[in-house]
This record gives sequence, structure tokens and C-alpha cells, in this order.
Amino acid sequence: MKKNIFFFTFFMFTFVASSQTIAAGGSHSLAICNNNTVWAWGKNDFGELGNGTNTDSNIPVSVNSLTGITFIAGGASHSLALKNDSTVWAWGYNDHGELGNGTTVDSNVPAFVNSLTDIIAIAGGDYHSLALKNDLTVWAWGDNYNGQLGKGTNTNSDVPVPVTSLSDISAIAAGNVHSLALKNDSTVWAWGFNGYGQLGNGINTDSNIPIHVSSLTSITAIAAGYAHSLALKNDGTVWAWGDQSGLGNGTNFSSNVPVPVSFLTDVNAIAGGYSYSLALKNDGTVWAWGWNAYGQLGNGTNIDRNVPEQVTNLTGIIAIAAGYAHSLALKNDGTLWAWGGNGSGGLGNGTYTNSNIPVQIIGLCQLPTAINNLAEKEVEMNVFPNPGQGMFQISYQASKTEEIQINVFNNSGVKVYSEKATNLQKELTKNIDLSKEAKGTYYIELIADGKKSVEKVILN
Repeated sequence: MKKNIFFFTFFMFTFVASSQTIAAGGSHSLAICNNNTVWAWGKNDFGELGNGTNTDSNIPVSVNSLTGITFIAGGASHSLALKNDSTVWAWGYNDHGELGNGTTVDSNVPAFVNSLTDIIAIAGGDYHSLALKNDLTVWAWGDNYNGQLGKGTNTNSDVPVPVTSLSDISAIAAGNVHSLALKNDSTVWAWGFNGYGQLGNGINTDSNIPIHVSSLTSITAIAAGYAHSLALKNDGTVWAWGDQSGLGNGTNFSSNVPVPVSFLTDVNAIAGGYSYSLALKNDGTVWAWGWNAYGQLGNGTNIDRNVPEQVTNLTGIIAIAAGYAHSLALKNDGTLWAWGGNGSGGLGNGTYTNSNIPVQIIGLCQLPTAINNLAEKEVEMNVFPNPGQGMFQISYQASKTEEIQINVFNNSGVKVYSEKATNLQKELTKNIDLSKEAKGTYYIELIADGKKSVEKVILN
């Protein structure tokens, strides 16, 4: 295996036709503002901040000339952004072709990824990149030393190429030198380096084509760490495989098949870092386990943990991201918090000092937020079935009949459904079709008689 100094991963989750508003690269961070521009901070040796310089910044700076952004991802030293016209833009390190623009020249401003359109999700690995098209195929570019592009060879590519024999995909994730995909049948597929068993197929042999992860079903989200992989089941449990540091199962042994993360339930989002992992629970708390030399577990210590432990003083969280040794969390008030390694300013708090507890990022624009899943039940509302596979039935009672508003938000706060109706009866039954959305957690908001109720639903 080629040595790679560090990894990224950002994933809260990756899902179809949706949005990812925060991301963590190797030692840099990214966020999408309410006006759909991108801001970045941290390490900038190769231009990964995209502001036309190669100077680190410990406070957020605006990425040059980039608007209409709906989705971001971070690699070890490069960054990716998906525009609302379904094109992909990339900047930063490009020695392996990870910018996908037909060259191997670094760029400190965003560059168009060649011939890539109709994209709905992106992911960044150490030195490779992934994209999911609206036909549910996966495309890859950059480093391919261990087969992480999944094209049946081990040759790098500086332009996007299709991943072999992979279709009907709903989510993607990229690790150090391996890649993951979640199919619409809730199975997980993996390819690339497998020295620690991070492909999860019971052996430790690399694969340059996608292979099925053993014994995993009912999966709603995936994430990839440096040499480990994570999957979230529809029952709120988390499963992990690969390098022992990120498994959280109370042992210090790697596993080449998925194992359950200990004592962790009611989870709705996951992220993988260099040798550690994060999970976001439905109550808005964040939990972490694994390597902790820089305080990236956020528990007030620098001691490694092989089971999940709650991140200190952090509530109301709606999104998470993990980098090489720093972590990010977005609160439902639109503020962004960070902890862990800060030698290049990736915590964004105006210092270069590590922190083993969360600190607020300063000077950042207002970020998109999800509705509060703890909102009061001001209107009597029921949703059936829950979990469901696409069609949900809402029933409610109200004292007036003038008008109701129904909104559905994904876990990043993006509105995926909206309907207003008038002249309704006091008792209403309404069907909502979410079958075209990706599997995961959603919030149905009902506004009637000037009152609001919110119900969390699981699409599986």
C-alpha cells in the first residue's frame, strides 16, 4: 500500500438529491452559507481553501467565485463542490488527478471537473474523488494505486471514469484509499485497499471492482474513515469494520466483517475520521470513539476510547463531520462548532491551539439548519407507517378549516417536499410520497390553525 499521510472524511451522510452543508478535509474545513456560497478555513498548502492563495487561515474565508452550491466534500488536501446545475468543481492538491480536470496541476481556485453533469452527490478520499449521477451510477477519478476508483485496473485517472458494474446507488463515501456505495436495496458495496478488512468481505485482499460487504442489510447511511468503514441501520444501530481504532466495539482488534458498535442506539448520522468515528443521536448529542491524540473525540481528554463516549457540552446538533484529527458539528441555531487538532487553523476559532472540547467557529456566515426535532406537538398529528418505504400517511385534527401547510425536511434542513391546502375538513388524512428521496431521517412539519407540530420519520 502506498503511504498516505492523512485522510479525510466528511460524511454525515451522502444522499440523493439532497445537501451536505459542512465538510472536513485532512486539516481544513468547509461550510455552505445560506446564500449557497462556500467558506473554508485551515490548511491551505495546496490551495484547498480555494481563495486564490496558499496561506493557511484560522478563520473562515470565502471560496472564490463559487455560487449556487448545494453539496460539499473534503479530501486530504483537496475540496469538492456540487452546484445547483449538477456540475462539480474542485480545487487544491492534484498530483494524482483528484481535481478531475484533465491535469495534475494544483489549483487554488475552483476548477470544473471535466465532462461531469447530472451529479447529485460527491465524496472526497485521500487522493481520489467520487460522484453519484442522477442515473444512480458512480464515477471516480484521481489516485488508483489500490483500485479505489473501482474501474477494474490500478491506473490513475485525471478525468472521471465509471465505477465498474455498479448501479442503483443511493449514497457514496470515500476513505483513505477505499470507497463505499449504498444501493437502493440497502446493501453496501466496497472497493480499494483492504489491508485492515475495510471492504468488509471477510478477507484482506484489495479489490479494484466493487464487492459486497458481508451480512449487512437495512442500511440507511454509510461513512468511511482512514482504514475503517461505518454503516447505519434503520434501527438506529451502527456497524463498523476495518482498522480497530474506529470500530468502537470494546476491543482493540481489527475486523474484516461488520461488527456492532457497542452501546450505541438511536443514531441518525455517522462520520469517520483518520482512526476515529462520530455518531449523531436523535436527541442532538454527539458520540465519539477511537484515536484521540489531538482531542478529536471532544470529551475533555486526549485518551483513546474503544467504545463511544459523549462529546462534552454539545446539544442540539443536526450535522457532523470528521477530518484527519478534527471534528465539526452544526447546531440547530446555525452555529458551527469544532474540536481536535488545530495546527493549521481547521477549528476556525482564530487560534492554532488544539482543543479537546468543542469551540465555536468565528466569523462564519449563517448556515442552513434543520427544523428542531424536539418541537412542541401543538397540533395532534400521526404519521403511518414509520419507518416506511416511501409513502407516508398523515392524519391530524384541527379546530379550523382554512388552510394547512405540510413541509418535509431532510436531516440537513433542506426542504424536500412542500404542499399547501385550503378548505379542508377538521380531520384530515393526507398521503406524502417520499419514495424518490434517499433513505434516512426526515422531519414532517404540519402547520395548522397557526400552530405547528413536527414528526420524525425514517425512510428505509
